[in-house]
Amino acid sequence: VQLQASGGGLVQAGGSRRLYCAASGRTLGGYVVGWFRQAPGKEREFVAAITWSGTSIYYADSVKGRFTISRDNAKNTVYLQMNILKPEDTAVYYCAARIYSRSGMVEPQMYAYWGQGTLVTVSS
Repeated sequence: VQLQASGGGLVQAGGSRRLYCAASGRTLGGYVVGWFRQAPGKEREFVAAITWSGTSIYYADSVKGRFTISRDNAKNTVYLQMNILKPEDTAVYYCAARIYSRSGMVEPQMYAYWGQGTLVTVSS
């Protein structure tokens, strides 16, 4: 599985941005796709995840109500719609994939496949 993250850029606080994670190499049936982020000097943290069936969605508390994860099976793409952005959302955002299991959804070490990251900078 190869993942390509894109959509990052500079946005003002309160604004919106949509990130894209395009998968290739195989379809993602039976997989989970997650978004993680890493700010300078901080550890990589979980943001959101979605099962490829779309039946289960998970969010970090810090983004609930502001971010929405979704997927388009036909395009083999997962989206992260980010609204009401805050300066503390500034980070490199990574998409990752793993074969579905019930545990470890928010743990980056449980994801086997990673995209290259896309930088989101939120100015105050």
